[in-house]
Amino acid sequence: MSTLKVPAVAPSHRDDAMQIYRAFKGIGCDAVAIINIIAHRDATQRSLIEQEYESTYGHELRKRLSSELTGHLKKAVLLWMHEPGERDAFILKKALKGAVKDQKAVTEIVCSRTPSQIGQLKRAYFSNVGSNLEDDIEAELSGEHKKLLLAFLTTSRYEGPEYDETLVEEDAKALNKAARKFGLTGKTFIQIFSDRSRAHLCAVSDIYKTMFKKTLEKAIRDETHKNFEYALKTILRCAEGPPRFYAKALRKAMKGIGTADADLIRIVVTRAEVDMHYIKAEYRKKYGKTLNDAVYSDTSGHYRTFLLALLGNNN
Repeated sequence: MSTLKVPAVAPSHRDDAMQIYRAFKGIGCDAVAIINIIAHRDATQRSLIEQEYESTYGHELRKRLSSELTGHLKKAVLLWMHEPGERDAFILKKALKGAVKDQKAVTEIVCSRTPSQIGQLKRAYFSNVGSNLEDDIEAELSGEHKKLLLAFLTTSRYEGPEYDETLVEEDAKALNKAARKFGLTGKTFIQIFSDRSRAHLCAVSDIYKTMFKKTLEKAIRDETHKNFEYALKTILRCAEGPPRFYAKALRKAMKGIGTADADLIRIVVTRAEVDMHYIKAEYRKKYGKTLNDAVYSDTSGHYRTFLLALLGNNN
């Protein structure tokens, strides 16, 4: 469920484009006016505003936003302006081919998506980047992390709630055996985590704890490392519930000294129109404070105003 607050009767995209144009006039720009419009328009409305702006004023809105805004606000606003499918492709392109590779972002985008979403993602990536996502991951990543992501991208998985209890028990035993024998961990974990449905993996996680008196996530943590470990945990946590995964990721982005702003921006922007309502509920349940309060404490200025607008009410 989205946290985006769109006016019951939104102004026409022509009026919105005009107000944004006026916000650019003079010395500097009126960032509050820009935020008040684009942070309260859905993807379709934002696209229409862009089209109207370019048609009326003769230049691209995103380029003007890029020249007028600065810092984290600029990064967040520009990411928000992308159409959702295009946005994931943009994040992956930058993470894979940018000056500094962001394997965490690649892992999060790929391993948190359902099979149907992955199909859309691969088509959007090819359309916007001009190459196959699998080929770029093959070229840019390495090791078991690469093998898992490629298997996850190319394997068809069932998306329904049913699962085979016998196979669940067999998988739990296979994973435990792999975790106890050096060299088997990667192959077995990749096969099961890339091939099984979310419902199946949840059942495996439950019976694993019952059978072996430790959680499957602890087995992953003990026997795997770095990006491969994060990919396996992302798949498992999203199987158990994407809001739990994202609540934990947001907590980590804002915990300790400094804020991982790239992670914070990516999660808030990509989930605001999807399931942020549930992420916020999970965050409050798990950490005893609202996500809005956490973001308020860890950000400042117009950047803070924009993120809080996407998060909606403080609940």
